[in-house]
Amino acid sequence: MKRLFLVAAALVFGGATFAQTTNTATTTRFGLKGGVNLPKYKYVNDDQNTSTETKTTVNFNLTGYADIPVGSYFSVQPGLSLQGKGAKYYENGDDKIEDNVLAIEVPVNLLVNLPAGPGHFYLGGGPYAGFNIAGQKKSTILGVESENDLKFGNDSGDDLKALDFGFNVLAGYQLSSGLNFGAGYGFGLTNLTPTSTSNTNIEKNNRLWSFTVGYAF
Repeated sequence: MKRLFLVAAALVFGGATFAQTTNTATTTRFGLKGGVNLPKYKYVNDDQNTSTETKTTVNFNLTGYADIPVGSYFSVQPGLSLQGKGAKYYENGDDKIEDNVLAIEVPVNLLVNLPAGPGHFYLGGGPYAGFNIAGQKKSTILGVESENDLKFGNDSGDDLKALDFGFNVLAGYQLSSGLNFGAGYGFGLTNLTPTSTSNTNIEKNNRLWSFTVGYAF
């Protein structure tokens, strides 16, 4: 997972440099935000018309974004994001099996901004396109730990599809200084089960709670 931390560091450094060179804009603001993700999978069995959800695991998020006003109370917020996803399949005492997935995402959200106190509330949502770039399946069974790299693609030997599309909803509060606090929920619309596997009747979708702290320059 060293690649995960290297990519995260590169995004932080690049986003901070970009924000410092663009903070003279009078309307558009640029920002960075990061925090905690609680991801899981939703399974839908098309044959039996049933659905279940796994337990959540704990991961991270980090996003560089622009906030572009399109009216007195509205703004468009495109971004570039690192999202830690996955799920916890099984947990019984100290035994557990879980996926940890690192994805690069490009979200584009439409926000409504409502002035309140020393800042404003924001509420909105929009689509995202994601690409899974790294991941591991970790298990601890009877005290024995093991890790295996996840394979991304659409062949029978792959674990998850590489591409993911979905929809985000988000809400939060931003102070006039730029400091902001938010929460969101992501609905994955892509069936992540490779179509070349034997489980083509079972759809697997991402579900994700996220909590962030950020700053708009």
